[in-house]
Amino acid sequence: MKTYDAIIVGAGHNGLTTAAFLAKAGLDVVCLEKNEYIGGATVSREMYKGWLYSSCSYVCSLLRPEIYRALELHKHGLQVTPFGGSCQFMENGDYFGSYHDPEEAYREMARFSRRDADAYERYSADTMRQCRLVRDNLLRTAPDPTSFKPKDLMGLAELGMKFMDMGEDAMYETIRFWTMSVAEYLDQYFETDVIKTTKSGSGIIGTALGVYSPGTSYVLLHHYMGDVDGNVGTWGVARGGMGAIADSIAGALQAYGGEIRSEAGVDKIIVKNGRATGVALENGEEISARLVVSAIDVKQTFLDRMDKSDLPEDFYNRVANFKIRGSSGKVNIALDGMPTFPAIPKGSTLYHGDMHFIDSMERMERAFDDWKAGTWSKDPYIDMLIPTLTDPTMAPPGKHFMSCFVQYCPYQIDGRAWTEPEREAFGQTVIDQIANYSPDFKSLILHYEVRTPEDIENQIGITEGNIFHGELTMDQLLFNRPVPGYAQYRSPVSGLYMCGSSTHPGGGVMSAPGANAAREILADLKRTNTVPENFGDD
Repeated sequence: MKTYDAIIVGAGHNGLTTAAFLAKAGLDVVCLEKNEYIGGATVSREMYKGWLYSSCSYVCSLLRPEIYRALELHKHGLQVTPFGGSCQFMENGDYFGSYHDPEEAYREMARFSRRDADAYERYSADTMRQCRLVRDNLLRTAPDPTSFKPKDLMGLAELGMKFMDMGEDAMYETIRFWTMSVAEYLDQYFETDVIKTTKSGSGIIGTALGVYSPGTSYVLLHHYMGDVDGNVGTWGVARGGMGAIADSIAGALQAYGGEIRSEAGVDKIIVKNGRATGVALENGEEISARLVVSAIDVKQTFLDRMDKSDLPEDFYNRVANFKIRGSSGKVNIALDGMPTFPAIPKGSTLYHGDMHFIDSMERMERAFDDWKAGTWSKDPYIDMLIPTLTDPTMAPPGKHFMSCFVQYCPYQIDGRAWTEPEREAFGQTVIDQIANYSPDFKSLILHYEVRTPEDIENQIGITEGNIFHGELTMDQLLFNRPVPGYAQYRSPVSGLYMCGSSTHPGGGVMSAPGANAAREILADLKRTNTVPENFGDD
């Protein structure tokens, strides 16, 4: 029976990234995927004839440009096009628009508050200062503060020096920033409710926290630190849907000689004499390898696919307590044409950006209250985008695809599984909220699909459908991700590694966890490193 150098469990974007860099270094690699399609949550599927849905993830910004270049993803068809700003519809019939053009953005803010317009430059500079601190560490393994290894000591020293270089005032502000709520952070700059609401959305996307919850200011930063073509904070659409990202990485992997097997779900990670030696598939087949790398989340890896007796008790308990809470749903819609939004001027660039239908911090927090009560938000925060305005290849000519990412949506309803009528009612809540601002919207709907966190878990394999593979809170970041002592992609079991978004630097379609894990694996094998270092910011 053949023995691979490495088995990668899960063909999501991180698993494919790890596999590609290992294959580039000359290792014999196979990537195993339970579904008939690859990509995990980074997928495009024809869910309605002629329409490509970005079924789960839907926009691109966090994908590291260093990885894009190192794997030559442009040669494998990946194109990312930036799209316009965003729009916040208001109950009084007005709207607040966010624009990329600085003068236009200033005028729009000044329409509501000259003070807020003047404060935006300070807000942007302060937030970007935090972005630079974090961005430098995305393509680096988090140093272990309890280790006396030279590499860790140097990493801690570098991190400390960057922190010191910020200056005394900024150091104090940084400590506050990482622990405060997004609402408190925004209160330092803005007075207008709708402007704060617009900015606060990035602090709760994919997160089981509300705008007044401590730690959500970092989640805002997590969504700000990406870039498209070097423009930090910009978001884009992958041509052909988000599956184009996974397909391009898969193309690189196969070009380097790697193998991908779909419909090959892993049932068990095989451990013999304290070492991972392969996997057993759901169909009973066993595959051997010198090492196993898991791209699925830590709970799926260690609680569901391993024997408890193969793991240290303390590690097992820490994984069991790792916070992975489902809080987001998705509604994908095929449209017979372009809906109108009377509040926005005809021809406005705002049509090309994100649209939101909630205009106050109180409404944002009440949406979270519904989730805490065990149900979906009856007045939800929706991040809606019509990507076909930027990428018309996703639908027939003149038709459109609409993506709706929804906060909040629980994993279970009152502690039990969703019923079909409840799933339908959740979808209708989303449709009704959009229809309040678009009179012809409902008449254009040809098809829609609803995905609750339970659906995402069942279809993709992510615990509770949490898009980040675990909360992005201070206790679960850097050297604490996923658990202290195991934040450098190695597990307590020899020959078993982690490369999914449960590891540093966390979730989002960035591929950094996969790349970092490959670097550590190659170092352990004493093979030539094929993983790029961080470019750094100007």
